[in-house]
Amino acid sequence: MSGHGGSRALEMLRSLPRVSLANLRPLPGSKKKEKRRGRGRYGGRKCGRGHKGERQRGNRPRLGFEGGQTPFYLAIPKYGFNEGHSRRRQYQPLSLQRLQYLIDLGRVDPTQPIDLTQLTNARGVTVQPLKRDYGVQLVEEGADIFSAKVNIEVQRASELAIAAIEKNGGVVTTSFYDPRSLEILCKPAVFFLRGQPIPKRMLPPEDLVRYYTDAGTRGYLADPAKVAEARLELAKKYGYVLPDITKDELFKMLSTRKDPRQIFFGLAPGWIVNMADKKILKPTDERLLKYYSS
Repeated sequence: MSGHGGSRALEMLRSLPRVSLANLRPLPGSKKKEKRRGRGRYGGRKCGRGHKGERQRGNRPRLGFEGGQTPFYLAIPKYGFNEGHSRRRQYQPLSLQRLQYLIDLGRVDPTQPIDLTQLTNARGVTVQPLKRDYGVQLVEEGADIFSAKVNIEVQRASELAIAAIEKNGGVVTTSFYDPRSLEILCKPAVFFLRGQPIPKRMLPPEDLVRYYTDAGTRGYLADPAKVAEARLELAKKYGYVLPDITKDELFKMLSTRKDPRQIFFGLAPGWIVNMADKKILKPTDERLLKYYSS
C-alpha cells in the first residue's frame, strides 16, 4: 500500500462510527422475509402441508410403526454376536509408525518410561474413558521402520509389535486400568488441582486375569522369569538376536515398572500433589499406609 493510499484509508476509518450493536446490520440480500402460513390470501389454503392425512393433521405414528404389520425389530430374532455390545471394552490403536513419528518430533522422550500420560500429552492418541475406552492397543503397522529403544506400557499389544520393540532392546508391558484410574492417568493436571490423594489402581476383572498374567502378552502380573523365557522364544520365532538389556546404559530406565496398584511412575497411591506449592504430601498414619500398600 502506498503512503497516499494509506493516509486516505486512515482518514476514512476516523470518519466512520465505531462498531457497536446499534449499527450492526446483516448484508443486503442475506435475510429473506419468512412466508406466513395460514393467513387467507397471503399464504392460506393448505399452508404447505398438502391434502388430508397424517402429514397434514400432525398425528404421525411413532418411530418404527409399520402400519400394523409385525415390525422389523420384532420379526428378526436376536443373535448372540450383539450381546453385551454396549459394555464391550474398546482400545484405541497406536501404531509403531505413529510412535516413531512422535519420538522423531521430540514429543515423546524415549529416555524415560512411556505410559498413557506421555502419549496423551503428546497428542499421539485420544482416550475417552466415558465412551468405554480402556486404553491403547499397540499394533504392528510400521514395524519395519521402528528403531527406537523404549520402555512402554500399553493395555494391549500384538505379537509382532512386541517383537519389533524387543528387537531394538526395548521393553513392553501390558497393564489394566479401571475407568477411574484411566481418567486420572490421561488428565493428571486436572486431578492434581482437586487436591485429592492418588487412589489405588484396581485389579483386572475375572475375564482379563488370564491375559494380564500371561508372559506371552507381557502382562504386568506375569512371572518375571517366565517373561524372560517368552522374550527368548519370541526372538527365536522371528529370527533376531535378543539384546542383553542388563548391559545397556539405560538399564535402570528399561527395568522401571509400576506396582500393580500404582497409577503414575514415581508417585505412590495415597500421595497428594500440591500444584500451587509444588510439593508432594505423603501419608504418615499407619492405617493409611496399610490401606494404600500393595
